[in-house]
Amino acid sequence: MDRINVIDFKGMLKSACANLENHADEINTLNVFPVPDGDTGTNMSMTFNNGYAEAMKCNSDSVSDVAKAFSKGLLMGARGNSGVITSQIFRGFYQHIDGKEYIDTADVAQAFENGARVAYKAIMKPVEGTILTVIREASWYANHDYETEPFDLNTYFKKLCQYADESLQSTPDYLPILKEVGVVDSGGTGLLRIIEGIRDFLEGHPDEFSQTKKETAVNPALLLENEEFGYCTEFIIRLNDDLVKKFDDKVLRQKLTDMGGESLVVVKDDDLVKVHVHTLKPGDALNIGQRYGEFLKLKIENMQEQHSTIIESARGQEKEEEPVIEEEPKEEAPKQPKKYGVIAVAAGEGITKLFYDLNADKVISGGQTMNPSTEDFVRVIEELDYCDHIFIFPNNSNIILAAKQAQNVLSDRKITVMETKSVQAGLSAVGMFDSNLEPDELVENLQEVIDNVDAISITYAIKDTTYEGIEVRKDDYMAISKKGILTSGKNRKIVLYRLLDQLFHDPEKELLTIIYGEDVDEKEIKEVDKYISDNSDFDYEIVNGGQPVYSYLISLE
Repeated sequence: MDRINVIDFKGMLKSACANLENHADEINTLNVFPVPDGDTGTNMSMTFNNGYAEAMKCNSDSVSDVAKAFSKGLLMGARGNSGVITSQIFRGFYQHIDGKEYIDTADVAQAFENGARVAYKAIMKPVEGTILTVIREASWYANHDYETEPFDLNTYFKKLCQYADESLQSTPDYLPILKEVGVVDSGGTGLLRIIEGIRDFLEGHPDEFSQTKKETAVNPALLLENEEFGYCTEFIIRLNDDLVKKFDDKVLRQKLTDMGGESLVVVKDDDLVKVHVHTLKPGDALNIGQRYGEFLKLKIENMQEQHSTIIESARGQEKEEEPVIEEEPKEEAPKQPKKYGVIAVAAGEGITKLFYDLNADKVISGGQTMNPSTEDFVRVIEELDYCDHIFIFPNNSNIILAAKQAQNVLSDRKITVMETKSVQAGLSAVGMFDSNLEPDELVENLQEVIDNVDAISITYAIKDTTYEGIEVRKDDYMAISKKGILTSGKNRKIVLYRLLDQLFHDPEKELLTIIYGEDVDEKEIKEVDKYISDNSDFDYEIVNGGQPVYSYLISLE
């Protein structure tokens, strides 16, 4: 094949998306620590799926237009560091082919090299031995070969796969921890699966989505409160010609807010405006939207009905008829302008409550095992339109990039992303949030609090491994900090006690906080409480966080 048209391009994306999704579980296992939170495959798959869905909605005959839609879909759906980097790679790809109806081998080769450059620029401190290295080396060598002796697209993607695989196998040479644990980089593996999917399409045997889907252990719907959900209303309008230049998204957002709209997102792209709003009166939202132009797409879903159906399905219960009780709609008090708005990310009912108790304005559900997307952040920031300056606490190193990408999307808002890499640091920082300070001084104070927190977690191993001389067996419990695995063993309580014995001898710390997870019972907590009381002079607090995966989240300040 010498050139790619729209049909080919969409076929390539579908095959790549399928191959990545089919290998998501395999990619998830390539985490350095053998803990049950490897989510690179899930993050990249969800990110790519979002981009693919947007590309399929584009009816243009131009590859450039479809690539633009794909890039925007990746941008808004990006989850985790690898998902964000993937979105930047294909953002650079689109930028190079902008305006082209068809693309050939030279276009593709240069577009991927540009994708590598854009991805590197997007990361403040690029780390070699990751997906960045794989895209940089593979795209450079493939383009170098093409410039030396031109060839067709089939040959290009064969070479790109070859060089990506070679680069991937060398990632342990850049990052010794990968070599010690015996794995290659997970993000680079995901990128290779994407390229393989494109190659397979060009060779005439495109990858198809697997028909077997694994059920999740816990349906996320069960974690939602059963309250008034209203109608999820989405529409896209083409602006009237006289409104394209003078359209003000803030005016539209205010109108939708005034009529009771929640979870509001308004995004303008050229002459198109996309609106997402939760409301009890979808007709009112449509009437407002129609004043601006012509509807191109409409979708209204009854969220309460959806939620009830999901709950019943998840619990395996048949729906019983209950009397309908009509209640007067409750009028929410108008939001008062605020100097600062605080957004935190948390998993677990108890931890979520802790953040709200510390006066966080919004808590986004997510954490190590389910990273929120850029669009999740954008939506919540939009809801806080009454706040002059937004502070975001991601509370996980794999969520920071998505939060920063939302910051770039909403460049007209004042947004500060505090790089909290643990729930413990986030709680301490939000607890010390002083709204009386000016932004620069507030950031300085918060960073000092964050730097002072030693965060440690206890969870179980999903496989045998050796890390820095410490042998860990499958199902062992481990205490992990930024320094590595501190101790491990078969008995969770004994592992906790060993860890505490280490912490008790730190002369610079005086406050101990233990947040226990959903798998820890009250009997164990009483024993832990007694152990700390009998063996330490620390001030301490034990809190029920209800978090999944991690039995204990511990902080020392």
